[in-house]
Amino acid sequence: MSFVLAQTANAQTMTFSTTNADYQLTNLFSDVDVFDIAVVINAPLAAGNYINPDIVSVNYSVNGALVPGTPSGFPAFALQRSMTGDEFYAQGSSLSFQISPNAVLTDGVQVAELVGNGVVLTFNAKEIGNGRFHPALLELNANGTGLIQNSDNIISESPFQQIDFGDEYINELMFDPGNTTVITGVTISIPRGGGGAVFWINVAFLVLLVLAFSMNGRRSTTHVTGLD
Repeated sequence: MSFVLAQTANAQTMTFSTTNADYQLTNLFSDVDVFDIAVVINAPLAAGNYINPDIVSVNYSVNGALVPGTPSGFPAFALQRSMTGDEFYAQGSSLSFQISPNAVLTDGVQVAELVGNGVVLTFNAKEIGNGRFHPALLELNANGTGLIQNSDNIISESPFQQIDFGDEYINELMFDPGNTTVITGVTISIPRGGGGAVFWINVAFLVLLVLAFSMNGRRSTTHVTGLD
């Protein structure tokens, strides 16, 4: 008897990820200097221009203390967001960067391997009509500077209420472009063409077959003992 085992295929994604630990931070307005961003992009790690690429998931957090008198009126906040790419774009957010054709991808992508002389990566988690003041805008520059601040979030559409960039917090970032890795590639194995179902059916069949042989062996032993 032969069994057809599941075939697998390699699915490749790349992940943009960064945290406050990657930078030297300076508070320019408020004291918001803890953040963590991870965006899984549905594309293999490769050179190219990525403007609002297909995203699998977005997970990010940002938190800290605020100076008195900001539009939100909060003394502090701890924002945590987790969503699909469709949800990310539907709320008004965006992501853009360009990987140089000369980038050495075996160790991921450093900021120095992104194309441009000014801003080379933008993560704008802007939200429209969700009642949130603090979704972030992160920008990294080719020269090793950057910032993270609140985006120009539209708090409410009716009545209309919008804040400007940095109304709640602004943080200046400094880093070494050649040693700051922001994008990495990931390869995972997934069933191909329904093979996963076939695989588990085969596993179940094998288990039942083993149990059947086991039960048959037990019945034979009992029968022999009875003859004794």
